[in-house]
Amino acid sequence: MNKSALFVGLITLDLIYLAQSPPTNNQKLVATDYTVAAGGPATNASVTFSYLGNQSQLLGVLGLHPMTQLITTDLENYQITIVDLDCTKQTSPPVSSIIVTQGTGERAVISINAVKTQANISAITTDILENIDIVLIDGHQMAVSKIIAQKAKTQAIPVVIDGGSWKPGFEEILPFVDYAICSTNFYPPNCKNAEDVFNYLQTYNIPHIAITQGEQPIEYLSYEKRGLINVDKIQAVDTLGAGDIFHGAFCHYILQTSFTDALALASNIAGKSCQFFGTRRWMQS
Repeated sequence: MNKSALFVGLITLDLIYLAQSPPTNNQKLVATDYTVAAGGPATNASVTFSYLGNQSQLLGVLGLHPMTQLITTDLENYQITIVDLDCTKQTSPPVSSIIVTQGTGERAVISINAVKTQANISAITTDILENIDIVLIDGHQMAVSKIIAQKAKTQAIPVVIDGGSWKPGFEEILPFVDYAICSTNFYPPNCKNAEDVFNYLQTYNIPHIAITQGEQPIEYLSYEKRGLINVDKIQAVDTLGAGDIFHGAFCHYILQTSFTDALALASNIAGKSCQFFGTRRWMQS
């Protein structure tokens, strides 16, 4: 049976180029390939969740600018329901320009994220969590996310955070989190290593914590049980969005199986995505 999830956070337009290397100062490059897609952690996670046979609602700021048509067209392909927190906004959505290095799959990104598109909590509808089985928060709409997390907690709906990087305000959401899935770039205040991060998150009584480390094993802590999950070795073509895709897959699998199994299965999906250029082509293979 398919499930329904609410993904809260960033909606961008991603312009993605494949090149031999990122440009240096005053250098012009000709890309060997390119693609355009809706982006942002919550957005890519919602697409993955939908692709795996579920229903995704994406809560963020979109608006009326002509460029948003590129975003909505892409997301319509995956049956994503967009809940726009500022449907009258006239300015352009955040645009990310991304260069993927051919041969290594590493990416360089420039974006303003949601800095200029923070939504007011009054935009949240009272029925936003109706028929929702799980919530994912990426930290790019912090005020809205706090309200959603609080509501989810009272309704016993599990809350996942995408801890790609630390963002001020996360500390107000962490008390309501069930699953903290973080990257090695997630460093809360005064944290310098994975041990510090685990200790910090434990102070919020989060029952399940994991730190992904690219091709290295995933470290996890689940109800005081600590362990490692090995990651399959692959030849990466493009690592862009791998963490987002991991989170979307995790939301799918955690509703069916154990924490450790969900991490392992999500890792397999993310690994597959890294073997294709862009954030969508892995689903067409």
